[in-house]
Parts: sequence; C-alpha cells; structure tokens
Amino acid sequence: MSHEAFFRLFSELPRYGPGSDASTREALRRLSGLPAAPRVLDLGCGSGKQTLVLARELGVPITAVDSHAPFLAELEAEADRQGLRHLVRTRCSDFRHLEDAPGSYDLLWSEGAIYILGWAEGLKQWRPLLAPRGWMAVTEATWLTDTPPPEAVEFWREAYPTMGTIASNMAIAREAGYQVLGTFAQPASAWWDDFYSPLRGRIASLRAEAEADPALSEAIASTVKEIEFYERYGDHYGYVFYLLRVR
Repeated sequence: MSHEAFFRLFSELPRYGPGSDASTREALRRLSGLPAAPRVLDLGCGSGKQTLVLARELGVPITAVDSHAPFLAELEAEADRQGLRHLVRTRCSDFRHLEDAPGSYDLLWSEGAIYILGWAEGLKQWRPLLAPRGWMAVTEATWLTDTPPPEAVEFWREAYPTMGTIASNMAIAREAGYQVLGTFAQPASAWWDDFYSPLRGRIASLRAEAEADPALSEAIASTVKEIEFYERYGDHYGYVFYLLRVR
C-alpha cells in the first residue's frame, strides 16, 4: 500500500488502528507506582486519541511523536478544543531514529505502532529511552490462540509474519530486560467503534475517486479484505496491551 493512498484512506478517521479511550485508561490504571509527574513519550501517536487521554489523566506534558505532520496537526487542533494544548508537545520525527538522551522518560507509550520495527526490535531500540525501572505500555497485534485457522495464518504471514502469541511476546520482553507487569486483549469494540466502522464509511465515500486512482483502489481492496478477515477470524487474534517495566 502506497503511503499517499494510506494517508488518503485513513485521514479524518477517529483512529488509525484498533483502540479505545477505555483501554488506554485501563492500561494506565494498571501501571501502579508511577512518579507523581512522569516524563511521558507517546511513539507513533497518529492523531493522538491516547495522547489526549494520557494528558488529561496524568496532568503532565506528553511528548507525542509521529512521522506524518498532518496527524500531528489534527492532534494539536483537538488538544486546543479540549483545553489540553499546554500538555501536548508534538514532534514530527521517525521513531526508528530517535536522538533523545538515554533515560529521558519514565513512561513510554505506543498504541498500534511497534509493528513497524517488529516486537523484539522495538523493545530493544526503545529500552534505552527509559529511566532505570521505567515503565512501558505498548499494544501489539497478537495471536490469541496457539492453533489459529490456516486461512488466518496465511493472511498474517503476509501482513505481519513475526506476529507472536502472548506467551512468546512476554518471553521476548523478559529477554530484552523487562518485567512483565500484565497483559490484556482489547475487546472487539476497540476494533469497530472508532476504527473499522468509520473506515467502512470512508471507503464508501472514496469508491468513485478510486476508479481513477489505482493506488487508492488497491489500498481499499486490501483494507476491505482485512476487515472481512477480522469479521471471520477476530476471535483468534487481536491487539494486546503489554505493560512492562525495566528490570
């Protein structure tokens, strides 16, 4: 999928991947012992639904990083509307090449973005950013069963070949120097309410335009297939929150 077609298709959606404000709050609730004023980094923030939840709940500045400037502009505008602009610090940057000093943050947050690096590589690259005994809350596409249907395996072998199970991902996290504080799978509503349902409406509105745009047409076809697969096989995989702490 071309970047231009992706951004055309996903622009103006509430979210650009599965998630919910309730899941963000639940993950935050489970991170006991945070400092009174933690230094927080949100990587791959997109339009920042979770960034705003973190800002409101923690009452501290959140550094929100994404490589697509229009997403950050959406976040800034919404932060203005919610009276949270003073707590949102956006940075247009590639999180694969961050230059922050080691130990700069107490809490690293990332929803639906670590797959760009891969689970193991993301945990490895991001760990130095955290202070000693710092916290991390990350969502990752994960198998929810050890025996998924062959059709689902084949689909994800192409889409995300390194996707693991909760057990295998926890083992990788421990090997990377983290303590696993807990995990929980996001419910089906986190896929539908702010993501797939409005995405279907977005697809319908772009059908005519896609007839003259092969890249957009391809992006739509791929996304429709993804949604149909979740309808059929969503009980076997999902986005899981991993709550970690540096050992």
